Amino acid sequence: MNPGIKLRLTIFITAIVLLVALIAWIAHNSWWRINQSHEKLTQMQWQSFQIADHLQQSILGLNNHILRYAAYRDPGDWTNADVASQELQRWLDAQQPILSSETERPLFAQINVAFQDYLAAAAAIHTKIYASHQSITRVVEFADFEKQSRHILDLGFKLAKAHQDALDSLREQNIQSLDRLRLTLFGALGLLLIAGFCLAVVVYREMIAPLQVQLVESRQLAERQEKLASLGMLAAGVAHEIRNPLTAIKAWLYLQQKHLTPNTPEFTDAQLIGGEINRLERIVKDFLQFARPSEPQFTVVAASQPLREVQTLLQPEFAKFQIQIILEETAPIPVRIDPQQIKQVLINLIRNAADSIGENGTVTLRTRLDEKRISDRAIEVVILEVSDTGKGIPPEAEKRLFDPFFTTKDSGTGLGLPIAARIIEKHHGALQYQTQPDRGTTFGIILPRVQP
Repeated sequence: MNPGIKLRLTIFITAIVLLVALIAWIAHNSWWRINQSHEKLTQMQWQSFQIADHLQQSILGLNNHILRYAAYRDPGDWTNADVASQELQRWLDAQQPILSSETERPLFAQINVAFQDYLAAAAAIHTKIYASHQSITRVVEFADFEKQSRHILDLGFKLAKAHQDALDSLREQNIQSLDRLRLTLFGALGLLLIAGFCLAVVVYREMIAPLQVQLVESRQLAERQEKLASLGMLAAGVAHEIRNPLTAIKAWLYLQQKHLTPNTPEFTDAQLIGGEINRLERIVKDFLQFARPSEPQFTVVAASQPLREVQTLLQPEFAKFQIQIILEETAPIPVRIDPQQIKQVLINLIRNAADSIGENGTVTLRTRLDEKRISDRAIEVVILEVSDTGKGIPPEAEKRLFDPFFTTKDSGTGLGLPIAARIIEKHHGALQYQTQPDRGTTFGIILPRVQP
């Protein structure tokens, strides 16, 4: 697999795993927060009710003890009042750490001051009774005590209301926090969907789509190989049968030309017949080479060597048409090839490129490294490229480009590219091309790279 594809798949899979972990954490954290908020709110609601109720009941109980003491002068009532006041003081001291809001603390401090004033008023009643040794019967003598009692009860209710306000604020904060968690959860889910979609796109584009293309190409290649095998058997027999009569005709024509006078119509006709016989011989030769290609004699050479040799060979031929053959120099890359067969393929490709250019153009030769799928596996390959600045391959000709005897040239046999493709197949490689109308064509000879 291509390292770039591996890296992208790793990134997307890691992102999906992290998003799933984030969603799980958000869900767990949300559940934990809900439980904590529920417990805290329940506790605060109970405390809110308990503070006002306990303070009210305690003050009313103290009032009852003090009034009984004032009426009956029973020391036991005063003792009960003193014990109840001490318990209430301890309870107030225990509530102070629980109260946390800025509104509750001042009110609680006022309750403590008011409770001390309340106890002072109760002590004044006790002192008066104890000094006069008589009961207090006038209502006016209880005015200060009643005032302090009502004041502390009012502060208790205010404290309960402040506690309820703090409870409502906490509830609002919890709602906002849960809303943020919900938005984060939805955002993580959206990112998860996007990451999953991107992963699917990468898998389809980089793995499934190439496999589909490769399947179509493999099917086409299998069909072509089957056709070529059948055609090869037929071609070998037909070429053998044609070659013998051609040899006899050529020998007879040679004998007859000796008896003809030059520059006569008969001599011209004999020359024309000889040219056509030579053309038939060339076709039969190509036919046999296509039907029964020779096995390559492999040797390890630099990939640029056959390119440099064909450049030197063909440059003078195409110079008169203002066609330049340029070789892009690269670092030496070893390949295992039959140099003569690869030169034959390159010569055919360069001649086709020159025919496409016509005049005033450039044929560029280069080598480069890549990774391709050959024989159902991805391997490192060396690509020998032949690029031209010609008019490109017409769309209607692309479908039959490698079919035997298909040609767009007046004097072509249509066997050049099929022979080239078979030679490259014998080298365990592939022949591919890219073309654009009016911009040129690039043929690539794909060969397995020789590992150091």
